[in-house]
Amino acid sequence: MNFDHFALAYDRRGLSEPGNLLVHNYPESWATVYKGFDLSKADPVRRAGERALTGFSWQQIEHYVPLTAADRQMLSVGRENGLADGYTVPRHLVGEASGSCTFVISQDRDLPQHFLHTAEIVGATALATARRISGAKQVEPRPVLSERQRECVLWSARGKTAGEIAAILGISEETVVQHLKNARERYDVHGRQMLILCALFDGLIGFSDIFDWWNPN
Repeated sequence: MNFDHFALAYDRRGLSEPGNLLVHNYPESWATVYKGFDLSKADPVRRAGERALTGFSWQQIEHYVPLTAADRQMLSVGRENGLADGYTVPRHLVGEASGSCTFVISQDRDLPQHFLHTAEIVGATALATARRISGAKQVEPRPVLSERQRECVLWSARGKTAGEIAAILGISEETVVQHLKNARERYDVHGRQMLILCALFDGLIGFSDIFDWWNPN
């Protein structure tokens, strides 16, 4: 397809190798740097993949996520090591896994636009295969919140205090505090932020539930 390198990554939630899968033919110099400094946790390509619906070129990363100085430095070092530009096909399965299949050019030339549609299909097929061979199984049951607990978590995610939530739902502030405490116990977490993240990750509340309320226009 007129690309020089590829990388297929599939990371199952909460599991370490051999549950995860990584196959690539990136330059050894970059692979050494990437693994040695554990750059995967700060990779802007990975972050963009969690917000993209379809494949994207690395030139478009900033359309999906803000780039920090460290991000730009990381991309620059990648170019110095033979990864000039890439096209990444992402898959993000909430509650199960994240993965991507990336096709890279190694020199300063344009991505082969006439092959990007093919790359999208090949990448999606490769990720589906990676999911199958990695031993993906039925997602284990998640904690279940009562409707009132869910409502309290939702309004908490919208930035409301316990007192404000009580007024909105027509219950006492003490009851709101107890609902949130019970929800944290069901998730075995200790903070409001982690409770909200868990509820979002498991789909008990949705990003649109928060964003659409916060920015109705």
